[in-house]
Amino acid sequence: MTLVAMDIGTSKICTLVGEADEAGMLRILGVGVVPARGIRRGVVVNIAEATEAIAASVEKAERTSGYQIRRAIVGIAGPYIASVNSRGTASVMRGDRGISPADVQRAVENARTIAIPHSHEILHVLPRSFIVDGQEGIRDPLGMYGFRLEAEVHIVTAQVGPLTNLRRCIEAAQIAVEEFVLSPLASAEAVITEGEREMGVALVDIGAGTTDLAVFVEGSVAHTAVIPVGGQHITNDLAYGLHIPATVAEEIKIKYGHAAAHAIAAEEQITVQGFGENGSLTCSRREMAEIIEARVQEIFQLVLKDLRASGYERLLPAGLVLCGGTALLPGIREVAREVTEMPVRVGMPWDLGGLAETLRSPMFATAVGLLRWGLRMDVATGYTSSGDSWLGRAWRALRGFLREMLPG
Repeated sequence: MTLVAMDIGTSKICTLVGEADEAGMLRILGVGVVPARGIRRGVVVNIAEATEAIAASVEKAERTSGYQIRRAIVGIAGPYIASVNSRGTASVMRGDRGISPADVQRAVENARTIAIPHSHEILHVLPRSFIVDGQEGIRDPLGMYGFRLEAEVHIVTAQVGPLTNLRRCIEAAQIAVEEFVLSPLASAEAVITEGEREMGVALVDIGAGTTDLAVFVEGSVAHTAVIPVGGQHITNDLAYGLHIPATVAEEIKIKYGHAAAHAIAAEEQITVQGFGENGSLTCSRREMAEIIEARVQEIFQLVLKDLRASGYERLLPAGLVLCGGTALLPGIREVAREVTEMPVRVGMPWDLGGLAETLRSPMFATAVGLLRWGLRMDVATGYTSSGDSWLGRAWRALRGFLREMLPG
């Protein structure tokens, strides 16, 4: 099975071509990474530039893989994303035979019947758990005896305008969108373990334009959010604070940046290129680290504020898993631990074959996760199936049930 994933971010566009072998190992066949243009904080601001960048990424992936790309699973995030938890109820049709996939489907469909603004559309409906005749916390209701089934789901919505603009750019590059997937959900597929999901963990994907959050409790997604601050804000802070061009600020952030100022010697100096006739400037590396640390602290304060508002702050014994390009910043784990008082690690994609060496980095978590999502999901239903999990069995059984009931 060959899959194509496209991660469209503020700083880069990454297209991956991959396939899974019989053992489930994901093998990367092609990689196309180009700088993003025409996109800001996940939103298209210039259709022509965005289309050109997407086409360039696809062309690179085609060239390295030898595969002609026509469809792709696309990761998205931005301030136009919203989410909510909901419940739906269904009466069990044949209680004497146990709960069937059709009963599960009706309960989930009823849970997704919520009032959303006309300007939004539903992106995901993700079942979390079920209640059978008042008994809560049921993961797999199939075959259970009962008369009343309730489904708890996590619903992700997206504003139609930005989503449509992005789709048009992708289609203008001659690529059909197989599915839009919320980026932190995809990233979690690549860097979070099943044990962490069960214990309670928050994925924090710090991209250039936004910081994307996904909380997992008792094995399922419980909360998602997009915080409109990211690595580009650190770059801008350095440009303003040190009076240097943004391109130079980005370069020194990557080369000399550190999120914990106390770890840098006070006398350490770096030379940077200033504006115009200013020529080369000498500045304190600790001063630079202080600027970075202030913004990184703000990012994790905003993450903590969101976790507290959601009610999940105390349900995360596995702490935070960081990914995204900014997760490569030295000292960031230390600052995250100090601000949140939680365990923190940086997530790296694992179990990759083929052209995988350059992808073993937190900055490629979303792209790799999109491929893994594609291996797990059924495009026809739009629901996530988890291999041999109960949900995967439910949807497969439901499709068999529908084939028997419908003519042709």
